Amino acid sequence: MSAASPPGVVRVALVQMQCEEDPERNLAAALAAVTEAKDRGAQIVCLPELFRSRYFCQAEDHDQFDLAEPIPGPTSDALAVAARQHEVVLIGSIFERRAAGVYHNSACVHDADGSLVGLYRKMHIPDDPLYYEKFYFTPGDLGFRAFPTRYGKVGVLICWDQWFPEAARLTALQGAEILFYPTAIGWHDEEKAEHGLGQHDAWRTVQRGHAVANGVFVAAPNRVGREGTVEFWGGSFVTGPFGDVLAEAGHGGAEVLVVDCDLSRVETVRRHWPFLRDRRIDAYRGITRQFLDD
Repeated sequence: MSAASPPGVVRVALVQMQCEEDPERNLAAALAAVTEAKDRGAQIVCLPELFRSRYFCQAEDHDQFDLAEPIPGPTSDALAVAARQHEVVLIGSIFERRAAGVYHNSACVHDADGSLVGLYRKMHIPDDPLYYEKFYFTPGDLGFRAFPTRYGKVGVLICWDQWFPEAARLTALQGAEILFYPTAIGWHDEEKAEHGLGQHDAWRTVQRGHAVANGVFVAAPNRVGREGTVEFWGGSFVTGPFGDVLAEAGHGGAEVLVVDCDLSRVETVRRHWPFLRDRRIDAYRGITRQFLDD
């Protein structure tokens, strides 16, 4: 077992998964990865987006709604048991069945005693080729949230949310020290050769920007491997509040990325780059408009 992290340092684990057709095998693989993370000293563990199934949003198929489940439900109960058993904060993305015809792309945050600290429902829902999420998911109605846990205050956003600075800002303003982005992002076959490097770089860059602009850690666990005509690129990573990439997973397979995050750096970086101090909140009224065209 790895040595415990120093005082003030939180050891974070990102689970990069290659998902199969069988939801039970995916759940078992996720729980095994949580065990590995704990054995390596992790205190907070985050799973990738919709880890219990293949990424079904590549087509509009009503039968896929059968994958959804309530919260609390079988998957969240299993995550609660794992969190309590290993004394880790555990973040898991679940296809939530809220009611008949109302489904969300949600993330549960379980504290180290297994209790459900809170729930985040994905706010920004994409509708792109092979990412037909608007067919499946009702936009979140819980807003942007930060959750106090045994090992620090964490914010959770999901995949498409990672492109929106407003989401990161509003979560950070509630005291989040680490922003977690469970993710399922990859390359289309017909785009990779021309645009693949640029797409990956943009994804990485925008999240590093959120870390810098808000003085927080950012952690993004992605899935990996080919599913249909999408090649999920992995590359899960953690960046510090100065935008420095602390660790990054590969693109070739499943991996548990374990990273020490010294939360005292949030204070240090914000003292030297006081972006929150210098915000002109009196001048931002237009941000609530769709477009300033009058």
